[in-house]
Amino acid sequence: MAYLLIIILYSLAQIALGIWVARRVQGSRDFFVAGRSLGPGLLFATFLAANIGGGSTIGATGLGYRDGLAGWWWVGSAGIGSIILALWVGPRIRRIAAAHDLRTVGDFLEWRYDRRVRATIAILLWMATIAILAGQLIGLARVLTVVIGLPKIVGCVIGAGVVTAYFGAGGLKSSAAVNVVQLTVKVLGFVVALPLALHGVGGVHALRTALPDAAMWNPWENGESGWMYVAMLTPAFVVSPGLLQKVYGARDDRTVRIGVGLNAAALFGYALMPALLGMIAHVLHPDLSNRELALPMLFMHDLPFWVGALGLAAVFSAEVSAADTILFMLATSLSQDLYKRFVNPAATDTQVLTVARAASVAGGLLGILVASLSDTVVDALSIFYTLLGVSLFVPIVAGLFMRRVRAFDALAAIAGGLVAVVAAQLWNGGKPIGIFTPAMCGLGAAVMAFAAAAFLTGRPSSPTPAAASS
Repeated sequence: MAYLLIIILYSLAQIALGIWVARRVQGSRDFFVAGRSLGPGLLFATFLAANIGGGSTIGATGLGYRDGLAGWWWVGSAGIGSIILALWVGPRIRRIAAAHDLRTVGDFLEWRYDRRVRATIAILLWMATIAILAGQLIGLARVLTVVIGLPKIVGCVIGAGVVTAYFGAGGLKSSAAVNVVQLTVKVLGFVVALPLALHGVGGVHALRTALPDAAMWNPWENGESGWMYVAMLTPAFVVSPGLLQKVYGARDDRTVRIGVGLNAAALFGYALMPALLGMIAHVLHPDLSNRELALPMLFMHDLPFWVGALGLAAVFSAEVSAADTILFMLATSLSQDLYKRFVNPAATDTQVLTVARAASVAGGLLGILVASLSDTVVDALSIFYTLLGVSLFVPIVAGLFMRRVRAFDALAAIAGGLVAVVAAQLWNGGKPIGIFTPAMCGLGAAVMAFAAAAFLTGRPSSPTPAAASS
């Protein structure tokens, strides 16, 4: 019960901080883009807090438990995407967003293409983002299941309540402040826990002896883990609306390069930790019925109380901080991209904020529903990352770096990517076709569909004045 008390007090503290910061939210500009005032430190904290979530803790440790060192690619692929975002995509899209007062990725897509592309992506995002929110809620539930034996659905409800309370109060402004606390707890938890857990099995040499299978020590590929995660995960961490909208909140390009770049470096440094913790848990708890219980079991049963409590708080922080990024996507997409653009163009700032907060609650409820139907964190997140990459990567990158692009080309890329990924998934039950995973097939098809649309319809029409100015 002591573990439970710590988690309850920590949850209440996060909610209180979020509500306190929310007092300074003056309107939708503060809620959506934090007044475009985030400096390098806050941007780094809110990025890394979002990127170290359920998949990077519960999920990645489960992959290490099953597949060994190759599980590091789950987080490592996010680091690769973050480098691309920090150096090329992020600064460019931030400048455009600041110049034209863009607040969502949907705003950018309409500015660069037209309202059809905006509406298509907004609808797809609502379907795909619920899956990743469900993944974070499953991670929260895993912690509470191990700590006090709560059923998964009850843990999901508690987790959704915490994150909805503080995010709904103040949007990006609240979550950025809470993320600083969450990140501090995460770093302390994992930095302290890993050496003690490794010591508990007798060190690296003893761990190698206890896991003699050479495949478990292959850093490139083993089982379902390895380099193939790059195609699924890297594009998503370049064009994720939740991350791009955090970039919108940066005060200048230098902030983006430093903040997002430091986040990438931290992800590479962290990537090996969950894989090693999973391997240690495999030695200490070889017969777990669910591999995603490996991390909370390790913290609960194999480390000193205060280290285990800090570790569980770190995992709880990871799930909550990633979940608030998902609610950010859902709330802004529904209120700005659908409600204000298509339902009520004359909506006041207060009405948009009200819809955004209502969307947070609705997203939390839908996340609970999907979480109850998904088996593992990785299952839920894989759906999101794949759909996000194949539908958004080509339209956003082409819109940023090509001088003349059209809505038809973007719509063709979205349709081609989605059809290909679904076909590949059904063709071989989600397994690679040769060396090509469904995500690879979808990305390749999106690129080819974009190029084919541009070629078959002849010379692109002249860009809009706004597009030409980029």
